[in-house]
Amino acid sequence: MTPTTAAPIPLGVAVLAALVGGWMMDLGFPDLGWWPLTIVGTAVVLWALRGRSIGGALLIGAISGFAYYGTLIEWLTVYLGIVPWLALTLAQVFFTALGGVLITLAWRWVPRAWPGVAGRMVLTPAVVAAAWTIREAVASVFPFGGFAWGRLAHSQAEGPLAHWAAWVGFSGLTFLLAWVSAALVAVAIEREVGMLRRGIAVAGASTALLVWPAVPITTTGTLTVAAVQGDSNSGLFADYERGEILQDHYDATRPLFDQGLDLDVVVWPENASDLDPLRNEYAASVLDLVSERLDAPVVVGTITADGDETFNSVLLWRAGDGAVDQYDKVHPVPFAEYLPARDFFYPLAPSLFDLVPRDYSFGQRDTVVDLDGVIAGISICYDIVDDDLLARQIDEGAQVLLAPTNNADFGVSDQSVQQLAIARLRAIESGRALVQASTVGASAIVLPDGSTLDSLPLFEPGTMVQEVPLSDTITPAHALGRTLEWGVILFGLAAIVLGGALAPRRRA
Repeated sequence: MTPTTAAPIPLGVAVLAALVGGWMMDLGFPDLGWWPLTIVGTAVVLWALRGRSIGGALLIGAISGFAYYGTLIEWLTVYLGIVPWLALTLAQVFFTALGGVLITLAWRWVPRAWPGVAGRMVLTPAVVAAAWTIREAVASVFPFGGFAWGRLAHSQAEGPLAHWAAWVGFSGLTFLLAWVSAALVAVAIEREVGMLRRGIAVAGASTALLVWPAVPITTTGTLTVAAVQGDSNSGLFADYERGEILQDHYDATRPLFDQGLDLDVVVWPENASDLDPLRNEYAASVLDLVSERLDAPVVVGTITADGDETFNSVLLWRAGDGAVDQYDKVHPVPFAEYLPARDFFYPLAPSLFDLVPRDYSFGQRDTVVDLDGVIAGISICYDIVDDDLLARQIDEGAQVLLAPTNNADFGVSDQSVQQLAIARLRAIESGRALVQASTVGASAIVLPDGSTLDSLPLFEPGTMVQEVPLSDTITPAHALGRTLEWGVILFGLAAIVLGGALAPRRRA
């Protein structure tokens, strides 16, 4: 603490603040989508971490992480029960606890090393935000590919700050949000600067963020898309007859047959053909019929096999030619689509891991399909959270993004709308229109500015037929890649280490 800032709050109050702050952070995400509350909740958590001991920081970080992730991913209990939800929540708590220590050290050392007003009100919040971003970046890729769900950036998909994703990417947007939250705390505890000047500073910074222009996107043409939602009983653990999901999506598509549409592609969801058309003649005949009647190729999700390997795949199917292109899911979900280190984990909970009887292999194909000269990037369900996958799609020439998914396992929970929020930000970040086709919803067509061109109600069969814009614009976010994320990480670590070395070794 410096003589010009308020004292830290008592530990008991900090514990309560961590609970409330973590819960408030979740309120910014769909279904409620009250995006300012994520910023306020983050500020409350950062306020609780200020002035803590290492043990106190671990405690506050753990409590806030449990309150946040425990509510955010409550949808995991719908079919799987409390044990997987608790395990994944505690895995994230591990990272939020360690991140809490890093944030506490930033609060402690940086304002002592740079005690001026700029050091306390600008530099310190930036370092605190970098510490938050470091924790999020690590948890998003480690272990087993990480869990990138629930990043701060995801809360802003339908807010006025969403356009920043095209400038700085997801990690950059997280950093900006955490910086704003930390700045709110720094302004609130500041004593030296008058109330009016503090208010002007906050208003000025907020206005600058809000009025900053969106990245201009150039349209190079259009693609006429029919996206289908079959409303199928299609979950991994659902009880259905073989071919039932295929039938549901055929039935939902059939009303389009006699409308005289001039389509470029028909998009079916992940697992829409529960019979592999590469091995099943009936499934192949159904897809041939759909492609022939609509005079367009069909993008269809199915489970394929190659020797001893099994893949969650999307096929590009043309009548008479069969599968002319294929994408295999690059990011299968650990503990759902495969069991990491099976020999170690399976004996710990055999009845639970019997739900994962086979291990899907990691796709090695390219991430795009060619629609008669239009290149479409493919993300199957959880792929949408993978930063590197999106970058690969753009590098491989994607002009539009297709996101087939199967959300049936999560019922009427918030999972599907949270996923759509991530997809919406991907559209903004990439400067590409995105078509998300789900077995049960949320299905929507999103424009490059994040607005909704079309959507379907949850748990109702239907189709979306729209002309979707194409683009080859390279956004600053894509041009920067992970450079900004690594820059924030290095800046945060260097500032904390240097602050620890320069800070006076005495209590203020």
